[in-house]
Amino acid sequence: MLDTHHHLWNYSKEEYAWIPEGSPLAQDQLLPELYSATFEAQVTGTIAVQARQVIEESDDLLKLADAGDLIRGIVGWVPLIDDRVDAELERLAPHSKFVAVRHVLQEEADDYFLRGDFHRGLSLLPGHNLRYDLLLFQRQLPVGIQLVDKQPELGVIVDHIAKPEARNGRVEDAWRRGMKELAKRDNVLGVKFSGLVTEFNQDEIIDQNTIRAYFEETLEIFGSDRVMFGTDWPVCLLKINEYREWAETVRNLASSLSTHEQLKILLRNGEEAYQLPSQID
Repeated sequence: MLDTHHHLWNYSKEEYAWIPEGSPLAQDQLLPELYSATFEAQVTGTIAVQARQVIEESDDLLKLADAGDLIRGIVGWVPLIDDRVDAELERLAPHSKFVAVRHVLQEEADDYFLRGDFHRGLSLLPGHNLRYDLLLFQRQLPVGIQLVDKQPELGVIVDHIAKPEARNGRVEDAWRRGMKELAKRDNVLGVKFSGLVTEFNQDEIIDQNTIRAYFEETLEIFGSDRVMFGTDWPVCLLKINEYREWAETVRNLASSLSTHEQLKILLRNGEEAYQLPSQID
């Protein structure tokens, strides 16, 4: 299994002000914790994704990735709206594990998605053979689609199935409509089935049937060639007890599919989208 989405951090209240104090997230989550969690879940490779919007985050993640073979790629951060982004990409892109870039668009106003300097930065990524991770909420899907349309050469991977407004017992119609429209874009290379548990109300007990409904809808919309497994660990620990719990959930959701389809969702699609060498011949 390839976990296409997790984070690592050396926790401090100042750098991670969004982390609830006293939560399972408010502590160091580094290689020892990652090795333990993935070993228990039988996950054999990962993609580490930026959690801070500073250039040092990319360098720090690459150092951690270079410490072993478990982290197969990183989705870093670069100052896409800044003139100096060219130099940063020239420096970082040659590293074999620097596979994509992300900006935390979910925290930006809609007009940020379309601003010219941001798109100048995005337009540089294909020349460096890099993908872009699109992080957005359900309500931002319309402007997210405009972003994708303005960058037809850019391979885009959608994080956390576009963060639906998850409520027990139903799948949101607005989410469904937006995802169906997004799926029509050939440059949308994949969508991560991750991060769903933290989109439910904080005090709501998660209904596994609703999780299954979102999985089946995502699979119907994007097909088994584009859906990929991710955990959003350690953020997922806000709603579940351990990494292994979500890995087992996705394995179970995919278990009724063919062996070929399971392999694609759990491993191959992530490898192909991020242009990683195959782990299985």
